Amino acid sequence: MPYTYDDQNVFAKILRGEIPNDTVLETEHTLAFRDITPQAPVHVLVIPKGSYVTYDHFCAEASAEEIVDFARACSKICSDQGIAADASPGFRALTNAGEHAVQEVPHFHMHILGGRPLGRILSPT
Repeated sequence: MPYTYDDQNVFAKILRGEIPNDTVLETEHTLAFRDITPQAPVHVLVIPKGSYVTYDHFCAEASAEEIVDFARACSKICSDQGIAADASPGFRALTNAGEHAVQEVPHFHMHILGGRPLGRILSPT
């Protein structure tokens, strides 16, 4: 299935400066900002600046530089926010892809959450 990127999604608008955000970190290929409806004391959204729909799309088509930049930005955010696993009880990194995962914005994004116990991510069915 081909990936179709909607350049009118909210994250594309944030990247173009049409919608403000509370920036946590910006690099050449990545933007990170606080979630407007945080689910934990630390809740940062990390997005690539490229037009990628899901994590698998990003991994398949992003350049090595974009992938490394994104991964290192995520690490820096955890460290800067005081939730890195080597210095705290830890964090959760979460991404949703597609309908079954209830992806709400069709632009790849990683949620980094921490600062309190988060509970199990899924319940047995």
